[in-house]
Amino acid sequence: MTHTSDTSRQLAARPVAVIGAGTLGRRIAMMFASDGGPVRLYDLSADVRTAALDYVAAELPRVVAARPGATEGRVVGVDTLEAALDDAWLVIEAVPERLDLKRTLFAELDRIAPADTILASNSSSYASRLFVDRVEHKERVLNMHFYMPPAQNAVDLMSDGATDPAIIERLKNELPRYGVHPFEARRESTGFIFNRVWAAIKREALEVVAEGVTTPAEFDAMFQVNTGAKLGVFRMMDQVGLDVVLDIENHYAAENPHLPEGPRRLLHEYVDTGRLGVKTGRGFYDDYATAANDA
Repeated sequence: MTHTSDTSRQLAARPVAVIGAGTLGRRIAMMFASDGGPVRLYDLSADVRTAALDYVAAELPRVVAARPGATEGRVVGVDTLEAALDDAWLVIEAVPERLDLKRTLFAELDRIAPADTILASNSSSYASRLFVDRVEHKERVLNMHFYMPPAQNAVDLMSDGATDPAIIERLKNELPRYGVHPFEARRESTGFIFNRVWAAIKREALEVVAEGVTTPAEFDAMFQVNTGAKLGVFRMMDQVGLDVVLDIENHYAAENPHLPEGPRRLLHEYVDTGRLGVKTGRGFYDDYATAANDA
């Protein structure tokens, strides 16, 4: 038996903890439950936890059936960090894109988690270097950014500047067991690898609508014709949540004040009126029958 397989077996017996049970948190939890192991899903909101567990119960069997060798594990909801982190080998933060929130949370995770626990952030735009100033053990922290599993299963891995290289190598070896595919950003990059390019596509799509050149539906139709994509850019933003898209765009604009303001103004028009996308039933499109459970 190889050392790698020994390590994998040991890790499989320990839980993975996901902090935040929103759109991505519940999907991340589901993927880690697809290798038969235990997963703990933390959120302060009982309603969000319930919706997340309902989502996993509905979707996990399909994920397992679609991947050879997958085995259905168990996701449990918890309402304290202590319960989530107990004996966890990996913790993934999936809370809103607020730097102050992440800074406070990672200080708590570092204080509570077992000494050998890997602390990862699913932040879609913030480098982990920016929120580890109150973390004592920076060598165990990194970015682990998911896209939209189970359909989009790439994962960015990026050091906080002090991450133990062995941790990144371990994750490269372990993550494919859960049906996700890791790629290392070899230098610090806002937006990591793919998301950096995707942000530019979203921004320009928003700009042509903000300028009145086209509409969200017409742009999406053209995008689908020219790329063969199943969904258009505006439909995909509705899935993520327009509040999240705005948070990300604000972060890019803070780093680069020369970015156009039109995309942020357009997003504000929707966010300020509660049109956040699928999770509220209306966004760029209003044909969502009800606010989806996958919020």
